[in-house]
Amino acid sequence: MINIQFVNITLKINKVKLFFLLILTFACVTLQGCAEKDSKSSQQAPEITVINEDANLPPTIIEEFQNIIYKVYPQLVEDFNNNARMNITIKIDTTYNGVAYASNGRVTVSSQWLDAKPNDLDLMTHEIMHIIQAYPNNSGPGWLIEGIADYVRHKYGVSNAKAGWSLTEFSDTQSYENSYRITARFLVWLSENYDEKIVNKLDDELRSGDYSSDLWKEYTGFNIDQLWDLYSKNPEIKS
Repeated sequence: MINIQFVNITLKINKVKLFFLLILTFACVTLQGCAEKDSKSSQQAPEITVINEDANLPPTIIEEFQNIIYKVYPQLVEDFNNNARMNITIKIDTTYNGVAYASNGRVTVSSQWLDAKPNDLDLMTHEIMHIIQAYPNNSGPGWLIEGIADYVRHKYGVSNAKAGWSLTEFSDTQSYENSYRITARFLVWLSENYDEKIVNKLDDELRSGDYSSDLWKEYTGFNIDQLWDLYSKNPEIKS
């Protein structure tokens, strides 16, 4: 009888151990799943709404715009603004005579431009960066804001070559205030020669409303005019 009782007690203990082991295993699996979910949530795909006023627009253009947003936007959120909105509207406008613009989470694109330049799809990369920027009014100079957006198109764009789009080669008639691709190339040069995170830092300061011209010297040791002079003497970039 003593031996039998001992065996029964041992079996009961083993069952208790097994029960707690199962609970522990379930908890670990659950926590791992939660961790993976949290990781994925930081890279969640944005919600996209499409308003297409052009019945003749090839549907592949809308699909490519959506693909660019799905691919590029989460990267921009991670690299520049973790608090950026995650709902974006694409509007194809038949009355707009420009190229494209972004406002309040909506990217408006000219159907006339797409008809003339159907491969210029990475204009969407430029415009969604404006949504990421979300700068307050009077946050900084317009040439820098547009320069950052074209810097992002250059760095994150998925089909610039197909569109025949590239940064403007340096010319001694240029100024850093020329904006867009000219300023963007200058920013690339600065990131390669002084601070690889200078665009991210400037972006943060613009969003917080703390941008000032003194930042250039703080980040590089030179003011903006001195930097442009140095750039003009050796404007080569690697990328």
